[in-house]
Amino acid sequence: MMTDLNLRRFRHSRSRSRAASGYLLIVLSLAILSPQSVFASDPSDGTVPSAGSSAILWNKVDVSSRNLFYGPGGKDHEPHGKMTFSEEDKSGSNPKFDVVDQDGTKWKVKMAVEARPETAASRLLWAIGFFSNEDYFVHELKVDGVPAQLLRGREKIDRDGTMRDVRLKRYLDNEKKIGSWHWKKNPFAGSREFDGLRVMMALLNNWDLKDVNNGIMETKSQTSPHQIYLVSDLGATFGTPGRSLTQKKSKGNLEQYRRSKFISKVTDEQVDFNVPGRPSFIFVFGLPTYISRVKMGWIGKNIPRSHAKWVGEELSKLSHEQIRDAFRSAGYTPEEVEGFAQVVETRIGELKKL
Repeated sequence: MMTDLNLRRFRHSRSRSRAASGYLLIVLSLAILSPQSVFASDPSDGTVPSAGSSAILWNKVDVSSRNLFYGPGGKDHEPHGKMTFSEEDKSGSNPKFDVVDQDGTKWKVKMAVEARPETAASRLLWAIGFFSNEDYFVHELKVDGVPAQLLRGREKIDRDGTMRDVRLKRYLDNEKKIGSWHWKKNPFAGSREFDGLRVMMALLNNWDLKDVNNGIMETKSQTSPHQIYLVSDLGATFGTPGRSLTQKKSKGNLEQYRRSKFISKVTDEQVDFNVPGRPSFIFVFGLPTYISRVKMGWIGKNIPRSHAKWVGEELSKLSHEQIRDAFRSAGYTPEEVEGFAQVVETRIGELKKL
């Protein structure tokens, strides 16, 4: 039989063995997630323009004349009049559904925490020549015919169809979505404009850079069709630099945006940004998702200094009021408008100094 002393030694040895196994598991996990391994794989093949069409990522614009309160749709395209429910959109993580207004125009309604940051982010991208959706923030919207049962968000809608603090995206008659494009492989990779878009994602703290969040919109033309490349989902902006445990911290959170680091490293030739950052470590327990998020980190790394500086120079053409209009359009309070605008202006200054 085992003596008390030997029993204690056995239990101690087994405890140490378990601790060593746990430590080994952590070490192996970190090795798997190291940049040398996770950035090595190349995802899908990407999308290229179809025959007879031209691909566009950016247009040169008169930055100082842009109206950032109304955005790309202008005042004329503002939502108005009676809205009627069409169908629910069950994709993504936020409540969304389509409505049709009294003129027959179709809109996508997005509820919850992404409504404000997405509206402001769309304005800043559009301000310097990148493409974005015609987004409008509405404090109160009444929609007829909302079903009694929805997959998400029904509890946020009054019985008469009234909902609050929503974003409406206008569908354009001369435009249709034909697919998504990939960060790793696209017609613009290596160009100043593509690198500029990467810089803008860092400036906005957009950490949700999945390929599915990028859209290719084909526009009708009398001569030849155009394929417009844009980041079509900008809801995960102005919060933490990486995915957090709660949406309230990671999206549209002034305190988190203000305290986050923008530029992480500068060399003679290149700049690294802190966005997209690694998600909270708790997500390591969902290892595939964690790895996929870590793989996005390259998007903010190794950007030529001259390309990053170019973005700063374009953004510096915006006035004090234009930048604040971008956040006013999203329904933020005056204090929030000023706070977000000050962070953006500080980041523009950092880019100009490169």
